[in-house]
Amino acid sequence: MPTVLVLGASVSQLAAIEQAKAAGWRVIAVDGDPNAVALAAADIAEVVDFSELELVVEIGRRHQIDAVVAISTDRAVPVAAAVAERLNLPTIGTETARVMTDKAAMRSRLQAFGISQPRFTVLNGQVEPAWELESIGVPAVLKPVDSGGQRGVYRISHHTELAHHLPEALANSRSKQAILERYIEGHELNGIVVVRRGEPALLTLSDRLRPPGIGFGVGWIHLYPSQLPKSQLDAAADLAIRAVRALGLQDGIAFPQLLVTEAGEAFVVEVAARIPAGQMADLVRLGTGIDLVEIALTQARGAAVTDAMIEPRFQRPLAIRFLTASPGILPTGKVTSVEGLDRVRDSTGVLEAGLYIQPGETIRPVQVDADRRGYIIATADNPLAALELAQQAALKLRIRVRSGA
Repeated sequence: MPTVLVLGASVSQLAAIEQAKAAGWRVIAVDGDPNAVALAAADIAEVVDFSELELVVEIGRRHQIDAVVAISTDRAVPVAAAVAERLNLPTIGTETARVMTDKAAMRSRLQAFGISQPRFTVLNGQVEPAWELESIGVPAVLKPVDSGGQRGVYRISHHTELAHHLPEALANSRSKQAILERYIEGHELNGIVVVRRGEPALLTLSDRLRPPGIGFGVGWIHLYPSQLPKSQLDAAADLAIRAVRALGLQDGIAFPQLLVTEAGEAFVVEVAARIPAGQMADLVRLGTGIDLVEIALTQARGAAVTDAMIEPRFQRPLAIRFLTASPGILPTGKVTSVEGLDRVRDSTGVLEAGLYIQPGETIRPVQVDADRRGYIIATADNPLAALELAQQAALKLRIRVRSGA
């Protein structure tokens, strides 16, 4: 029985851990939180912060692992690469992992290869930020160079906002750096690319819709297939492939995020080297029949990903609607009871649904990815019809809160 080391045991890793076990893998899960929900699903749970490289290497050596994977979290990608190198296992390489998780390094690499991206600068708190904002222009987006989940991300319209939010963006960065980039109004796309022996293959392009307000960076609706015209999708697909090539990924799963303006110009927002969070593996599986977890485990073991593994078995329109508070449908406050998930799952068109809410937790207005408290995946003749079915199903939830908690 092969053994895989999974870095992280949050709800984002739970499905992958369960799937690996069902496929015959022995799973070692590593997470610094003893209450991490997926620890119990693993064959062996190690309560260790996976950023502690030496400790994780020792765990891998002790359990004689055959593979190590980072799923749904950028923070685990460089660690997985380093552990694999130390234990002589297949890896994307520590340099590729660095470039694909450090937004400053990523932006510089993409710039060197002439890849279209927003105008940007790197801030470390030592230069007067107002001058940098003037060079970038407004509106702009401020984000940590090496964080995720939309933590420390702000839309900036004035230098006073930049001065106010920069300390938090820097605090959310392990290297204490932030990216300031021009905000581009456009249609956002999620891409899924599988790279085999240096050859990228684009599997899907889906629409990523975001809420208004402070949570503007959170993807709260995914639509597959994308509703953009073919010419714009072709341009985005070409850009996604060129960006992945530029970043040097040889064998792995890449997650390019792109923007397409009304004029049809495409820009790269960023590219991750992992299975994305936000139910994207479900989107690919339910929309095409392609199994990203199987692909990730196959590559982590050094085996060949066959053509059949990346060929769509079907094409199914679908929508993923995440459940959030304002401007979503969930109430804000401390949760006292949760009912109705079975009714949601039995609703017309619903393929899957899940909740991340327990009594005693507090629901807040959406600002970061962690404020998504559940999801509904529905299908219909087209993605917009599927979204309507998902939203109708969501109304069957009964979540009661104590306001003001």
